[in-house]
Amino acid sequence: MGRAILTIFLLTCLLIVWNVEAANGKQRYDNYGVYRIDIETQEQLALLQQLESTRNELRFLDYPAQVNMSVEVAVPPTNAKTMMELFNMHKMHTTLLTSNLQKVIDEERPVRRKKQGEFGWEDYYTLNEIYEWIDTMVQQYSTVLTVNSIGRTYENRDMKVIKLSYKSGNQAIFIEANIHAREWITSATVTWILNELLTSEEPRVRYLAENYDWYIVPVSNPDGFEYSHTTDRLWRKTRNQHNLLCYGTDPNRNFNFQWNNGGTSTTPCSDTYSGPEPESEVEVSNISNYVKSVAAGVKLFLSIHSRGQLILCPFGYSNAPRAHNYRDLMQIGQRASVDMYKVHNKPYRVGTTSDVLYVASGIAVDWAFAVGGIQLAYTFELRDQVEFGFILPAEQIVPNAQELLEGFIAIVDEAKVLGYM
Repeated sequence: MGRAILTIFLLTCLLIVWNVEAANGKQRYDNYGVYRIDIETQEQLALLQQLESTRNELRFLDYPAQVNMSVEVAVPPTNAKTMMELFNMHKMHTTLLTSNLQKVIDEERPVRRKKQGEFGWEDYYTLNEIYEWIDTMVQQYSTVLTVNSIGRTYENRDMKVIKLSYKSGNQAIFIEANIHAREWITSATVTWILNELLTSEEPRVRYLAENYDWYIVPVSNPDGFEYSHTTDRLWRKTRNQHNLLCYGTDPNRNFNFQWNNGGTSTTPCSDTYSGPEPESEVEVSNISNYVKSVAAGVKLFLSIHSRGQLILCPFGYSNAPRAHNYRDLMQIGQRASVDMYKVHNKPYRVGTTSDVLYVASGIAVDWAFAVGGIQLAYTFELRDQVEFGFILPAEQIVPNAQELLEGFIAIVDEAKVLGYM
């Protein structure tokens, strides 16, 4: 009883309303410690889930989905003592990864920015800068490149899709990236790959570019992405308001397949809030409607995320069966992993979402496979595994993208061997 009362007291100490919406300027993370916490018991899991879904000053960088996984939590200096008492009381094994999260954020980008109007892959760019570059490329490559809006966001921004097509009759590959706002490396990577498909003279890349149509949504969550640039680097969700304190839904828990069947939260303050109903998010509805409109020709669906260096195939929901072509999905994924490793010696683990990562439902890749009817569907979790997490230094954009392009080449090659493409 004593421990229960003390736990309640410590939790109460943490429930400081953290209203980033009303704050001036950017949310800073000076002297925030990032702790990796190993979840070993159901009691520990329940406690962490309670903390994650409550409005407070902690920032969970992972969702505590199940026992026998680890999560990273950013703890402000004002709450460090309280949190350590709570960790110790519940016998949680913790590892301090960094004592100043803001320093990691500050070192993510180069000190000097290229002059206005230039675009490259030595830095991260805003939504408007990415869109301006896309429009410039469409003008430059007007015979093969088109751009359209697949709809507007909650805050009335365009969701742009680029189509690359050298000839009619091609089978198609669909890519969505940056559906989680803070995963900047994903849109940086797919724009680099698009540039390679347009400009590379390497025969294998030219084959991919000219013999397949490519549909690319470089920023699938424009509102959240913009907010992660202007206000809070660690923002993950969309930006619709659910109540006075809590904004946003996790768009990659909001697709209309096995919605809310494990690995999600029904609490609006949670980073994995699945929304009030499937496709409650206009961004998710826009993506699903567009995919359905082109799905007949799409042979490969790729959802690009960070982090962890994983290649994940369906399914992710609770107690999910194996996909009917599980062995083929694994064979193709493992071929990609082997070829990606050869580039910069970065290992990528292959498996289903629930086997390799954690239980997650209402996710894009499961929806594309089961509802969209696209028989090859993968989630890539890009770099890295521990050192930087979501805050990947800009100097890693190009090597990360080189790995992923090699993975795409391998997937298509192995899929051809197995008769899928």
